[in-house]
Amino acid sequence: MTQLELARQGILSSQMKYIAQQEDVSEEFIQQYVAEGKIIIPANVNHVNLVPHGIGKGLTIKVNANIGTSSDYGTTDSELEKLHTAIHFGADAVMDLSTGGDITATRQVIIAASTLPVGTVPIYQAGLEAIERHGAIVNMTVDEIFAVIEQQAKDGVDFMTVHCGVTQAAIARLKKQSRVTDIVSRGGAFLIGWMLHNGQENPLYEYYDRLLDLAHRFDVTLSLGDGMRPGSLADATDRAQVEELIILGELVEQAWEAGVQVMVEGPGHLPLDQIATNVQLEKSLCRGAPFYVLGPLVTDVAAGYDHITAAIGGAIAAASGADFLCYVTPAEHLSLPDAEDVKIGVIASRIAAHAADIARGIKKASEWDKKMSAARKNLDWKSQAELSLDPEKVQMVHDKYATAGPACSMCGNYCAMALVEKYLGISATKC
Repeated sequence: MTQLELARQGILSSQMKYIAQQEDVSEEFIQQYVAEGKIIIPANVNHVNLVPHGIGKGLTIKVNANIGTSSDYGTTDSELEKLHTAIHFGADAVMDLSTGGDITATRQVIIAASTLPVGTVPIYQAGLEAIERHGAIVNMTVDEIFAVIEQQAKDGVDFMTVHCGVTQAAIARLKKQSRVTDIVSRGGAFLIGWMLHNGQENPLYEYYDRLLDLAHRFDVTLSLGDGMRPGSLADATDRAQVEELIILGELVEQAWEAGVQVMVEGPGHLPLDQIATNVQLEKSLCRGAPFYVLGPLVTDVAAGYDHITAAIGGAIAAASGADFLCYVTPAEHLSLPDAEDVKIGVIASRIAAHAADIARGIKKASEWDKKMSAARKNLDWKSQAELSLDPEKVQMVHDKYATAGPACSMCGNYCAMALVEKYLGISATKC
């Protein structure tokens, strides 16, 4: 049985019990919302070394890190380095988006090494194998698509992005809706090309029951991808995007009926003032299913700094109800990220997630900040480093300029907290 089916029967799995403990909520809380589909636990039955993570209602915001090779760069070793970097700096999940080299071998090595849930986009591999076999993506067969999905499920993939909402109706909306950047989803582009060339419906939509059967067999969580997501602010919240979201809402309910865990992916590029509305739309149309957002990026002009752009949007999205942030690295739109980019992307998204956790009233998030504030008041540099997201950087920056006293080199003898403590004789309350 899947985690969803277990919860519906009132059975607490070991994964549910572990997540309740980690999240400091009751086991009954986890069981209830897993049963309702508002919390997911991506946990493929074949991912044997997985440490489970819960995503959804009432839980801390989770962060995903994308890794994977491209057609130009990347090896198994480089992706393992990225994986270990993502784990070290606190990612809650990784996605292997490999499109180069031995894709199957890379995925299997990553799953074997990862204690985090691992996601993929199976249409990438199906499309690339179609090029090798038939000379073009548009020549891949429906059976070949599902063969890849089944193989990845057998390998232990915990969640899969599947662009089931890219239908002929959604394409018709897109054609009527003038866009600046058309389609920026690679998986969506693969499928749209196939559909238009062959004059057929999206196989992932037409044969959705077949997809649900595979997902159910291995307890793979379906991440319903947003192939129509806006790739620029000018295209945000248009008819094509909303058409797809309406379809995804219907597919969420079908997944639940089949006992399959599911979440919904969202944009993309959004102006600040449209983020909350997009979250509310997803929660309404998709009946509270967990919402997984890429960023969102709040401006199009920050190339090289899009980890900051995404963190701004991610904080607002998560505070508004989104549950899962896909990180964005400084390399976004420019190149394949390396391990340092992965580190920066994870930390930026963790800042956004933590800020939202505070806004959403997560007790342990506020307690963490209080401990840091006490350490600052007491000029306790060791504790400040230990409590930070990147202890090594904190120590390096603090040690950059030597100081004679306990304060940092910014204020030296004129540290406000040191001066006030001297005259008031008050130290910070220990947390």
